[in-house]
Amino acid sequence: MTKVMILGASGSVGRVVRNRFLNDTDCDLVTLSRHKITKLNNSRETSFVGDLFDTKLLTAAMRGVDVVFASLSGDLPKMVSIVIDIMHITNVKRLIFITSMGIYNEIPDHVGSKGNLSSNPMLESYRMAADTIEESDINYTIIRPGWFDNNDDGSVSDYEITKKGDPFGGHDVSRQSIADLVVKIVDGQIKADNQNLGINRPE
Repeated sequence: MTKVMILGASGSVGRVVRNRFLNDTDCDLVTLSRHKITKLNNSRETSFVGDLFDTKLLTAAMRGVDVVFASLSGDLPKMVSIVIDIMHITNVKRLIFITSMGIYNEIPDHVGSKGNLSSNPMLESYRMAADTIEESDINYTIIRPGWFDNNDDGSVSDYEITKKGDPFGGHDVSRQSIADLVVKIVDGQIKADNQNLGINRPE
């Protein structure tokens, strides 16, 4: 049985991803978050409360995990480096990491190019994190979502995936669609080894 670690499990995307794994898969979960998660499924979840900069805690939490999923905020380049280092220590091979659209200036003018790195320097940390992941020996999937929302008009699986170098087709995506993509990558429905994927709601 696959064991998935969720870093940032109490965040807006992490909560939705966690619920999707619990409701639609038989995966066991390990969560690490800054805030305590209530209503744990004690038969399938192990929860750690703390900061991933606490490398002793992160190492203990990551042992025995098959896949690490991370949706984080803060000093992303430093966080990525720590996560990869601990993955090497614990012999975990697979990382799925959320960054942001626009880090490759892939947002066309008609979609809203103000979301590109060239016009939004705040995206630099997302780009640096993605570069660090791609330069590592980890089996990764980088996910570059549009702006998060909870709009689920139609199916949560009604989203567009683009590869690195392809222009984005829209600037929004629901958290539920991100969770759908993550679950399908973990269970093998979508093959995304060493892929850098954009996700957006078609316009």
